[in-house]
Amino acid sequence: MWFLSGSTVSVGEPAEKYLELEQVGQGAFGTVSKGLDRATGGEVAIKKMSLRGQNGERAVNEILVLKDKKNPNIVSSLDSFLVDEDLWLVMEYMDGGTLQDIVRQTRMAEGEMAAVSRECLQGLDFLHSNRVIHRDLKSSNILLATDGSVKLADFGLCAQLSPEQEQRSSMVGTAHWMAPEVVTSSPYGPKVDIWSLGIVTIEMVEGEPPYFEHTAAMARCLIRQNGTPQLQEPRRLSALLRDFLECSLEADEERRWSAQELLQHPFLSSAKPLSSLSPLITAAKQLREQRRT
Repeated sequence: MWFLSGSTVSVGEPAEKYLELEQVGQGAFGTVSKGLDRATGGEVAIKKMSLRGQNGERAVNEILVLKDKKNPNIVSSLDSFLVDEDLWLVMEYMDGGTLQDIVRQTRMAEGEMAAVSRECLQGLDFLHSNRVIHRDLKSSNILLATDGSVKLADFGLCAQLSPEQEQRSSMVGTAHWMAPEVVTSSPYGPKVDIWSLGIVTIEMVEGEPPYFEHTAAMARCLIRQNGTPQLQEPRRLSALLRDFLECSLEADEERRWSAQELLQHPFLSSAKPLSSLSPLITAAKQLREQRRT
């Protein structure tokens, strides 16, 4: 059983503070439900993670990162509880769904892609300056609110670096978004997240990451072999977007740009206001609901 101190988790019965509504997500880590704060009536997200086995490390990882790290582009942690052998993490509720919903259901303009990329890079720059690597950046871990705000989520696989350990080498993450140095189990640093962001940008362009039709093992093999992935229709993209992708998806980690450098990339100056994402969020929601009926 993982040790969690009283300073990390709240004492008491979560049901007394929060009313649980419908389940809104499910993954390998556990479930996410929408809930209400009984005191304020405000919406919250309640993530329940089992502390058994490997999951325990992920759950503790997430709670420790979110507890200390506050940033406008990172989902805020509000509360946490230990319930039997589950950890309940109460977070701000992002009512716009995930970026994955948008890339799978709608088409984005380059100005919208630039806006999302800039917000993600601001979140990554904050994490990296705190020596944290996310290690599982993908469109389903990027959350949106209906006003267009964009936040990074799901820190179960993140790594905290230190002066004693400035790199990691374990192969963690989701295959199609892994950087070449991760699939070869080479020592790596924060720039693995920049590669993943490049893959997220390809998702915004093409609707899915490269090699998506292949299994995880095959995708890792192709990333190792091919390095920088090829775009399906590069000529459809502006020169600035193509250059932004080249800087993010540089197979040599040394030459790949950092979050701080990419925030200065001219492609981001084409970003539309965040409010321009609202119609995309609404359209993706409507399409999802139509498919359910």
